[in-house]
Amino acid sequence: MAKTSNNTNILLFIDIETVSTTSSYGALPQRIKKMWEYKSSFLNPDKTPEELYVEKAGIFAEFGKIIVIGLAFFYDYEDQTFLRVTSLQNHDEYKLLSDFKQLLEQKFKNKDIQFCAHNGKEFDYPYLCRRMLVHGIEHPKSLQLSGRNPWDVPHLDTLEMWRFGDRKNYTSLELLAALFNIPTSKADFDGSQVNKIYYSSDNALDRIAEYCRADVIVTAQLYRRLKGFGLIPEENITYQPYRSDVEI
Repeated sequence: MAKTSNNTNILLFIDIETVSTTSSYGALPQRIKKMWEYKSSFLNPDKTPEELYVEKAGIFAEFGKIIVIGLAFFYDYEDQTFLRVTSLQNHDEYKLLSDFKQLLEQKFKNKDIQFCAHNGKEFDYPYLCRRMLVHGIEHPKSLQLSGRNPWDVPHLDTLEMWRFGDRKNYTSLELLAALFNIPTSKADFDGSQVNKIYYSSDNALDRIAEYCRADVIVTAQLYRRLKGFGLIPEENITYQPYRSDVEI
């Protein structure tokens, strides 16, 4: 198995998939239900809290949970650059986040980790930190971001890289992938449908994990294009299922 560089720094591309904490608004504890009713009144006054819960709750760390974490990193072997991809998935968010922390602290214990995600500074990084706090999980060193403004976060964000200082507009990963001719997921759904699929399909978690890994690959490829490099050939992209007892 090819090893990563001996450099003490590693760039980890990351993407998370999130859903509402319960399958429906009606299943929420009464106290949280009242909070969602208040929150949803600002989102779209023309829709009911029930409708908005299915559509929007998963994007808020107070009302959602993480079900998949996709990761990827570059490594060099025999004068070629490869991209290794893995993912962690679990219905139990506490177990998922505990495994994620273990991966960072054990698999990369001798590395200074820098993350890269699309819109990571406003979504992935704070969402991970908030959900870890909810579960009483101490933040790993690489995610000790409390009190920092988005522009002070040491991790990278391909959306920020594309903006070049322009804060006015959001540009989706899908649009940039099309612009740079980067192959994308062949899944028969998009991110807006993850919540519905998760709560309506028995094999949803595997499907969503595959979709998440595809987005991590796109993010890594986009990073290369934004840095002026060519795409990693498909044959140089390898997937390794995550196991705590196996070296990544």
